[in-house]
Amino acid sequence: MAILQVRDIDDRLYSSLKELAKSENRSLSQEVVSILEKYLSNPVVFKSNPTRDFLSLSGSWDDNRTADEIVADIKRSRKNSKRFGAENVVFD
Repeated sequence: MAILQVRDIDDRLYSSLKELAKSENRSLSQEVVSILEKYLSNPVVFKSNPTRDFLSLSGSWDDNRTADEIVADIKRSRKNSKRFGAENVVFD
């Protein structure tokens, strides 16, 4: 059987684990193994990946033009506006 050693655990976390183990009549090691088994046996935990879910909503950019061509196209499509040209005028 493999041995797992964990270092630098926060004192409060260690105390909480110790109390939980005591309440379940287990050793600290047995309690940690139990927690890991419960967590890893839950398929929902591994099903959701927020980053992957977000990226699947946004889609991907599909364009055969180069970056320079895209920038040039954006600049050509802009319209001149005098809206922000006057000084000391509140935006409308």
